Amino acid sequence: MPGFGTIANIVVIAIAIEIGLLFIPETDNISLKIFYILFGIMLVGIGSALYITCGLGTGPRDGLMTGLHYRTGVRVGRVRLVLEVLALSIGFLLGGTLGIGTALFALLIGQSVAVSLGVVSRITAK
Repeated sequence: MPGFGTIANIVVIAIAIEIGLLFIPETDNISLKIFYILFGIMLVGIGSALYITCGLGTGPRDGLMTGLHYRTGVRVGRVRLVLEVLALSIGFLLGGTLGIGTALFALLIGQSVAVSLGVVSRITAK
């Protein structure tokens, strides 16, 4: 159900990206680029888990992910993987570019969210 978290999701992500662009230097070093991508995926997974577990509403993809998980019983990571690969494929078919960062995000964000949700639930259960 939409709530404060639904709007906060949009606003916080936009602000975080703008701040990141100001402070994280561009690089031509491929190893550093891959580190940036993987670190970003980890941060998005942690952030998603934190705001999803607050129960204040979710963003569109997170809401679809959790809804499909509850209705089907399919693990969150797998549901998110399918959603991201579908979004990536549709975007590509519509003429969008497909870069390594986009592909890695689509393939890894589901597992990042799933692991982070597990950690958050263990911490908050104590």
